[in-house]
Amino acid sequence: MIAVEHLTKRYGTQVAVSDVSFRCPPGTVTGFLGPNGAGKSTTLRALCGLARPTSGTATVGGRPYRDLPNAGRHVGVLLDAGAQHAGRTGRETLALSAMVLGVTSSRVDEVLHQVGLAGKPAGKWVGKYSLGMRQRLGLATALLGDPEVLVLDEPANGLDPEGIFWMRGLLREFADRGGTVLLSSHLLREVEAVADQLVVIAGGRVVAQGSTEELLAGTGVLVRARDTAALAAALAAAGIGVTGAPAGALVADASAEAVGIAAAAAGVALLELRPAGGDRLEELFRSLTSTSDSGPAAPQIQETRV
Repeated sequence: MIAVEHLTKRYGTQVAVSDVSFRCPPGTVTGFLGPNGAGKSTTLRALCGLARPTSGTATVGGRPYRDLPNAGRHVGVLLDAGAQHAGRTGRETLALSAMVLGVTSSRVDEVLHQVGLAGKPAGKWVGKYSLGMRQRLGLATALLGDPEVLVLDEPANGLDPEGIFWMRGLLREFADRGGTVLLSSHLLREVEAVADQLVVIAGGRVVAQGSTEELLAGTGVLVRARDTAALAAALAAAGIGVTGAPAGALVADASAEAVGIAAAAAGVALLELRPAGGDRLEELFRSLTSTSDSGPAAPQIQETRV
């Protein structure tokens, strides 16, 4: 269990995060989202003992990271894939970490295989690794102690589409076994695909949090028909608001069932009817984190506290 309670961190007169609170229960992947400078990295650093909160707490299993005995056996951390010694091989990097954590050398082989670096890649100098390979090595280091919790900052940076798909499956499997994952990423579609719950931060404050299903429920459905004008008229007659979308489609502010019933009642044949797709999280993100002179925009949805 990750618990962040009323976390505030100031650097001099600058407030990096203010009164941030959220929880990540076991068996879940939590997407931690926000624009650059929103306070994500500060929050993760406070959680991992790299920054002392000005006030509030950030704990894992009820204890601050600094108080955990052999913390790497409880929490796997990947905050910067570039922070690795370029003059060591991948295997040497993990072997040294294994000695610190007190795990067996066989565990090194296990995680190398798990992240796709077994064989020749394990013997290469880290300085010769691509960014994607460094990400895999960083994740291997995080997994090495067989922790119950993973804290990951932009772990998919540098991965190709196949690698991103692989990481999604790995994180989902980790959570399904009862683990806890806190994931910060700019790849919104990937977060939407894997996260059970979302925490959105802007201007150093949490602006929305709750289950992915609940927070994205109000983003509408995409519908398309041969006769777009007739479809729009049918939806308007049913009191359903619409906005335009590419390729003659419409985004309707209603459930798929309501849209289908309205179209059928008007005799309009539909070619497509589905959730608004991978753009749902992007639309939510933009609505919550767009700024004005008065600060972050107010949420356009009902917040669900966890």
